[in-house]
Amino acid sequence: MNRTALDLWVGFFVAIGLAAVLFLALKVGNLSASSSGETYALQAKFDNIGGLKVRSAVKSSGVVVGRVAHIDYDSANYVAVVSMQMDARYKFPRDTFATINTSGLLGDQFIGFEVGGESEMLKAGESIKKTQSAVVLEKLISQFMFNQASDSKDKK
Repeated sequence: MNRTALDLWVGFFVAIGLAAVLFLALKVGNLSASSSGETYALQAKFDNIGGLKVRSAVKSSGVVVGRVAHIDYDSANYVAVVSMQMDARYKFPRDTFATINTSGLLGDQFIGFEVGGESEMLKAGESIKKTQSAVVLEKLISQFMFNQASDSKDKK
């Protein structure tokens, strides 16, 4: 094989490798193109969003049904306002409960929908009234430690 053909093959495999790395980076960063169908907007207010980020998943029963579009701060009520773009194929009752969950022990955070039983559905632009903020692991650990310390003092 002559030098030019060898250089072409090396260049070809380098290009494939770069394309694979780019593909994986987009998948890991949730930046790949999601369903290009119709969407509608919903909002929810949380006291604490923890590490929730724009483009985080919105899941119901483990299925991604939308993405976080924008996170804002309501300085009048001192809460975070999360705007979500929901896939138009999925409709949710007005009494749906939105919680901020973590994938695994230290994984990414996402919004989980626990569906209610009301027959009337949420419309575009409406706000979810029932929410539960993120659980902050540091607070749980400190409460556990302080409770253990106070329990040991009480026993003495």
